[in-house]
Amino acid sequence: VQLQAFGGGLVQPGESLRLSCTASGFTLDYYAIGWFRQAPGKEREGVSCITSSDGSTYYADTVKGRFTISKDNAKNTVYLQMNSLQPEDTAVYYCATVRLGKITIATMFNPSRYDYWGQGTQVTVSS
Repeated sequence: VQLQAFGGGLVQPGESLRLSCTASGFTLDYYAIGWFRQAPGKEREGVSCITSSDGSTYYADTVKGRFTISKDNAKNTVYLQMNSLQPEDTAVYYCATVRLGKITIATMFNPSRYDYWGQGTQVTVSS
């Protein structure tokens, strides 16, 4: 099981980025994929999650209305479209996966619940 995250970069406030998380060694059908981020000196926090079985999506309040998570089963890839980026969105972004049934709505943004992690990708929002 391997996840590879990429797509980060340096953008100005108000701009957009799309992160990608490609899975290998397993298919997304029976897994949830979560996006997390960690800013310097802060704990890792959940940003968004998609349950691949029915495509249900969930967002942290801090990104709701600005970020959109989606998946492409054919490419075994999950995306995080980030619009209206702000300096407070600056962080290293990680994708992670856990088999469905091991998390609930109450725990899906708990990093300790996830079994496999991709490497982080840096997102910097600065003017």
